[in-house]
Amino acid sequence: MDGSNSGPKADATRRQDARALRLAEQLRANLKRRKAAARGRTSSAPPEDPASEAKDP
Repeated sequence: MDGSNSGPKADATRRQDARALRLAEQLRANLKRRKAAARGRTSSAPPEDPASEAKDP
């Protein structure tokens, strides 16, 4: 065996890994945005529009 998993289960695992990475990145961006918005409420800066960053190019 060469250690490489090729087959439907390996493909599904890769898809799950990619999905988990995208979700983690989205959660990090959301947390960063929420922290910035919380800081904005205590200062004179207007809060950011969450819909503007929600769309990834």
